[in-house]
Amino acid sequence: MGRMAVDLTADVVTLTEALVDIESVSGNEQRISDEVERGLRGLTHLKVERFGNTVVARTDRGLPERVVVAGHLDTVPVNGNLPARRDEHNLYGLGTADMKSGCAVALRLAAGVPEPNRDVTYVFYDCEEVEAERNGLRHLAAARPDLLRADFAILMEPSDGVVEAGCQGTLRVDVTTRGERAHSARWWMGSNAIHAAGEVLARLGTYQPRRPVIDGLEYREGLNAVRIVGGVAGNVLPDVCRVSVNYRFAPDRSEQAAQEHVREVFAGFEVEVTDSAPGALPGLSAPAAAAFLAAVGGTAKPKFGWTDVSRFSVLGVPAVNYGPGDPLFAHKQDEFVPLEQIRSVERRLRRWLGAAT
Repeated sequence: MGRMAVDLTADVVTLTEALVDIESVSGNEQRISDEVERGLRGLTHLKVERFGNTVVARTDRGLPERVVVAGHLDTVPVNGNLPARRDEHNLYGLGTADMKSGCAVALRLAAGVPEPNRDVTYVFYDCEEVEAERNGLRHLAAARPDLLRADFAILMEPSDGVVEAGCQGTLRVDVTTRGERAHSARWWMGSNAIHAAGEVLARLGTYQPRRPVIDGLEYREGLNAVRIVGGVAGNVLPDVCRVSVNYRFAPDRSEQAAQEHVREVFAGFEVEVTDSAPGALPGLSAPAAAAFLAAVGGTAKPKFGWTDVSRFSVLGVPAVNYGPGDPLFAHKQDEFVPLEQIRSVERRLRRWLGAAT
């Protein structure tokens, strides 16, 4: 079998560093998944299953409540930030925040809390940082939704050690205007599609986004142009112009409702949906979520970006983002995570699961 690089009995900072030093850019997770699987299979209190490069480990004590703790093993491409290095306060390197420190915390819980006060399903999955079609959690939800059934779920995304509840949905559309080509010297013989897009931009400029309050959290929607494509040549009026628009919608709106809203905003124009993902309700009123908040302390915040908590929401499982690391440093060359934040997140989750800290 060879020497294991990942020792689940090591302290959480050392374990984080070991995970970081296993390069696992999306699509190259086999080695880290092998290490995680071997470590988990050595624990007699867990049932372990493997699906491609996704590893699932579960307690089965017959307890009345089950929770999911999930984290992705992949990273964005290397940018001169491996291997890891640490100083007195921080651990630096690719994936330290997003999200190998979170995975290290989950692995320490799996190994160090053999008799939790609620049954736990741990999920370590691949291909989160790339297109949704490759996402390991998506594949698991489609093939084995039974493994994700729970009363509550925690996605160990970097949240600076603060609970970020739910997430907003995201919708991208192309709004198309059409005209007629003509030589720009005889412009009156044609119709300029780029000029026609001015009305699209005007509607965006006057748009007033909602700020709904859900479970006491204020979400902030947004409707913004993110790209404009048009033009044929330097002396030709364009006959087509496309404005790509991104709508970030609060989780009280379904994907269908979001699409209908955007079509209403751009009534009279061609609107084509190019990408869509649902939001996730915070579910803070669920007993398991309330108990979690009480255990980890602090005040929950809304998650404005999209994360995989959405996949749990589709399954009817309330979910939050909670992990060490500042999300503003995710994917940056100087990505880092504070050492004490990794330790404090582990302590709080151990307390929540009823273990001594």
